[in-house]
Amino acid sequence: MIDTFSFGSIVIDGKKYMSDLVIFPNGNVVDSWRRKSGHRLSGDDIRTLIESEPDVIIAGTGVNGLVIPDKELEKILSQTGIDFIYAPNQKAIELYNDLITKKSVGACFHLTC
Repeated sequence: MIDTFSFGSIVIDGKKYMSDLVIFPNGNVVDSWRRKSGHRLSGDDIRTLIESEPDVIIAGTGVNGLVIPDKELEKILSQTGIDFIYAPNQKAIELYNDLITKKSVGACFHLTC
């Protein structure tokens, strides 16, 4: 569960992180995650998350929603049957906390802009 979020920091299950990160369906967190191309999110950026076969992937696109998913990523996820939701962090966190009790959920979060 995501406990709190503020610009540049997020607390997950009581542990504070200060870099972009990926949360796998089993709850493992990989921090210091980087996208290959700035504020673009591609399939390559979350390949291992896709391979973990969650029901849903939620992308927190930053405080102001500046990270934009590639259309190719949306196509890949549609073909694999993984639901994909992207939203600015506050909304993405609300959705994540709600859905983790109902489905297998993976997520990635850009913690700044």
